[in-house]
Amino acid sequence: MTDLEHKIMQFESRWWRLAGSKDTAIRDELDLTPTRYYQRLHQLISRADVHATYPVLVNRLRRRTTRRPARPTVGTLNLD
Repeated sequence: MTDLEHKIMQFESRWWRLAGSKDTAIRDELDLTPTRYYQRLHQLISRADVHATYPVLVNRLRRRTTRRPARPTVGTLNLD
């Protein structure tokens, strides 16, 4: 894992109360846009080496991503 990958995982292990403050911290501390941060984070939690290094965090993040229901797309919402 690279230094940035470790920083992303350590950053994500912190608890955030407000999404806006987290987005600001992502920019300030990691020099990434929030979009790029979440793309990298999603890639990281699928890797075995990251799971071996951060098993509790990776398991929590994997559960969180699989629990979220798919959002309806335009034209698929049935309002009958």
